[in-house]
Amino acid sequence: MNVIVRRLPIAAAVVAASALLAACGSSSSSTSSSSTTSSTAASGGADAAIAATVPAAVKSKGLTVAADASYAPNEFVAKDGRTVVGMDADLAKAIATVLGVKAKIVNAGFDSIIPGLSAGKYNVGMSSFTDTKEREKTVDFVTYFSAGTSFYVKASGGATVNGLADLCGKKVAVEKGTTQADDATAQSKKCTTAGKSAVTVLTFPDQNGANLALSSGRADVVMADSPVAAYAVKQSNGQFKLSGATYGTAPYGIAIPKNSGLAKPVLAAVTKLIADGQYQKILTTWGVQDGAITTPVINGATS
Repeated sequence: MNVIVRRLPIAAAVVAASALLAACGSSSSSTSSSSTTSSTAASGGADAAIAATVPAAVKSKGLTVAADASYAPNEFVAKDGRTVVGMDADLAKAIATVLGVKAKIVNAGFDSIIPGLSAGKYNVGMSSFTDTKEREKTVDFVTYFSAGTSFYVKASGGATVNGLADLCGKKVAVEKGTTQADDATAQSKKCTTAGKSAVTVLTFPDQNGANLALSSGRADVVMADSPVAAYAVKQSNGQFKLSGATYGTAPYGIAIPKNSGLAKPVLAAVTKLIADGQYQKILTTWGVQDGAITTPVINGATS
């Protein structure tokens, strides 16, 4: 993450479980970030033509954006222990500004967000969701970023993991409900079919738990989205290192309930933010500009 912005003390958190969980428990629904007061997010103002297409229910209540705030630098809890910050938080506020509404960002468990959208608890999910064909059966996505999966291990004496095939016989820490959890589970079946030892898949309710499993020796390797893995390594004070190559590059999507009428306005807002430079500014602020895209679409899953 760029040094000019706020940082969650992940390095300390990696070696101190109690401090980490107190600051970043993703199950805390009270953690939120309201309004559009971010200087980056608020710099452009509403677009009247786009705002006119926003559904009446959203105009009256604004955006309630769910994020699992344990996935720095994309979304995490600020040092005040309450405010959700990060790339997704700033983009959500910028989108709301273009739409002419306010955004309330709510900290929620990752695997509860899509069900919460379907139940009407939230109207937007921005939590580093990979846009997949399976998830598109339940929600619509507006693509806005590109990321793959990376592996990281202990820097000293850590496992050698160059790809999924190297996971056989290893303990792998992942966040519950992620594509990484699916990939590790699928690889375990491949391992046993080939006569090799299964993968022990350790799932955690948030990414902080996966990091702690690695630092404590419970896990041999962690799998996470590439920007999150890189950030965790940088913040680990030399405890972790990346291993192998990133794989499975795919689009992130902003999750929106189907038939809500919100997908097209959000697509228009993201397109505008890319065109006027605010999008690139936000990504650069959080040090994730390598994942920038130029043409957002609705439901752009590649697999």
